[in-house]
Amino acid sequence: MENVVVITKDIKGEEWEKILDETFKKKRKDVKIDGFRKGCVPKDVFMKKVGVESLYMDAVDEALRVYYKEMLDEENVVPVIEPKVDIKEINEKKLVIEITVITAPKVELGEYKNLGIKKDKVKVTKEEIDEEIKNLTHKYADIVVKENGEVAVGNTAVIDFEGFVDGEKLEGGSGENYPLEIGSHTFIPGFEEGLVGMKAGESKELNLKFPENYTEELKGKDVLFKVTVNEIKERVLPELTKEFYEDLGFENVNTEDEFRKAIEENIKKRKEIDVENKFIEECLDKASENIKVEINPEIIDDEVHRMMHQFEQQIQMQGINLEQYMQFTGQTHDDFHKQLEPEAIKRLKSRYLLEEIAKAEDITISDEEAEAEAAHMAEHYGITKDELLMEFGGLEIVKYDMKMRKAMEILKNNN
Repeated sequence: MENVVVITKDIKGEEWEKILDETFKKKRKDVKIDGFRKGCVPKDVFMKKVGVESLYMDAVDEALRVYYKEMLDEENVVPVIEPKVDIKEINEKKLVIEITVITAPKVELGEYKNLGIKKDKVKVTKEEIDEEIKNLTHKYADIVVKENGEVAVGNTAVIDFEGFVDGEKLEGGSGENYPLEIGSHTFIPGFEEGLVGMKAGESKELNLKFPENYTEELKGKDVLFKVTVNEIKERVLPELTKEFYEDLGFENVNTEDEFRKAIEENIKKRKEIDVENKFIEECLDKASENIKVEINPEIIDDEVHRMMHQFEQQIQMQGINLEQYMQFTGQTHDDFHKQLEPEAIKRLKSRYLLEEIAKAEDITISDEEAEAEAAHMAEHYGITKDELLMEFGGLEIVKYDMKMRKAMEILKNNN
């Protein structure tokens, strides 16, 4: 492919001797040979006892540190992923290394304006407002003991229960003072329905059958549950009052009509965000279809690995690592890699598209603009500008991010 450059470097004579010597000085700090203090082994003794070959791998790293930038500058190339390093020859006399550099692929920008994409209109229905209010009142309802009442759908029945299959006690099929919300479908079909109408202190036997999609050893089997209702709790919904509105964070809302308008506005804002995101994705997808680019497999792999790392960070917040996730889902790393490849390609095409739009539209970001943006972002996150730039990766990354956002605005505004 045109964007693959192979650079060979032949390091010999004094240059290679100097690198080996520098490597020896670093390595001997950790070497202990009988008769010498740690870190004080003479070079000739080290070579006899340990051998020059022990320096080679570290010497290659030192050679790359010294010559890597020079090698890139001589060929005037900028890698987009970590270059591959091959050792072609290594001995006491010389080192021949070869680095394979992959630069940005050539992108031919297609049509990105007047693509005929329409943004959906946002509409909020009465039913959506009602549902939102219902969810809020249920969320902030008080759970109280239901005196002298019967179990009804929506109540929580605090129960003792025991399960029996073929006359034997069911392993894991019993509990005491278990709070079961009727209508939650937590238990097998018929269990919760069988409790409806029971009173506190009442006991009952439920003859049920495990569903066909249950575990292999129990599916389709008859089961007897002995159940006692210890207590019944019900949900008491809050009244729609000014105090309730304030508790929800709605200031200056005094009446139910005002509350409904505020809820409508919240739903509308959420929908507008969803509509905007959908519009952006459709613009990117359509315009990305029009570009011509051949993406190296190595670039795709790099993007997949980046996505896997991001995913691992997300699931670690839930207390699991990637290996555990693989076990839970029955996937291998190769399976997961293949699963992510289409999304990785999509992301790369979107990135190349916006970069080419920025070139075509001659979008430039000055240092002053980037500095101001960095200061604004730092204030938003409650950190210093220097801390933000360190986290972000420097001012050039802020510039790149701003350039991509401007390109995105051009894409949106012309469709």
